[in-house]
Amino acid sequence: MTRKQRRFALIAGGVAVLAVATALVLNALNDSIVFFNSPTDVVEKKVQPGTRLRIGGLVAPGSVVRGENLAVRFQVTDGNNTIAVGYKGILPDLFREGQGVIAEGVLDPGGSVKADSVLAKHDEKYMPREVADALKKQGHWQSDYDKAAPASAGPPAAGPPAAGASAAAGATR
Repeated sequence: MTRKQRRFALIAGGVAVLAVATALVLNALNDSIVFFNSPTDVVEKKVQPGTRLRIGGLVAPGSVVRGENLAVRFQVTDGNNTIAVGYKGILPDLFREGQGVIAEGVLDPGGSVKADSVLAKHDEKYMPREVADALKKQGHWQSDYDKAAPASAGPPAAGPPAAGASAAAGATR
């Protein structure tokens, strides 16, 4: 084998190893990706039982039923369709009826989701982008969702520093 052929074989082998490594990484990532779905998406796409998914929307009023050993059942709605969710564990403090929520779990044969994690919005104006987009698409968006928090809740307005401010900032380290 000539020097040129050895170099070509080495380069070809390196490219083949790189291609196999890339294929393995992409396959692993594909298996772990979970996409957000609204209840209407789940119904329209006819998602198969056993499929892992994230379902988001609003907790339907009057749907929260607490059971024994931290078990809870509730319904997630986007205004057009509703899907039941079962969860066993500690719910976020801000979880309540009428609030935005995302539940991640597996769709069971009965059409409900057996969730292993539940996320609730963290303040009165926050809503995950996917939930907001789904609500806008379904025509259930309320204009007060877009209103910003009052100015007093935000950081102080930027302006010229007061005399000695940089010295005081250095002293707090």
